[in-house]
Amino acid sequence: MTVLYFLGWLALIGVVGSVVSIYDKWAAKHNPRHRTREKTLLWLGAVGGAALMYLTMQLIRHKTKHKNIMWGLRLSLFAHVVILGFLLYKEGYVDWLIRLF
Repeated sequence: MTVLYFLGWLALIGVVGSVVSIYDKWAAKHNPRHRTREKTLLWLGAVGGAALMYLTMQLIRHKTKHKNIMWGLRLSLFAHVVILGFLLYKEGYVDWLIRLF
């Protein structure tokens, strides 16, 4: 059950992070005074939105040349995968998967 909560959290924060990224792209062109700070984008990625934010930024070509943002999102994504793997192992899903093969 913990895995489902974690995946739900990643999805929720991922959507929020993607919306913020899209807004920042819009603000860059239309309203430069209301830009989102890079710290905020990195924070949203770190607390769970890294996967969807990374995909969104690649799709809309936003901040892809900012190495600190891209590497920060990749590092956060790696951490989320490790946590998910640990939760899957803890709840016995890994054993079930091994028995299939």
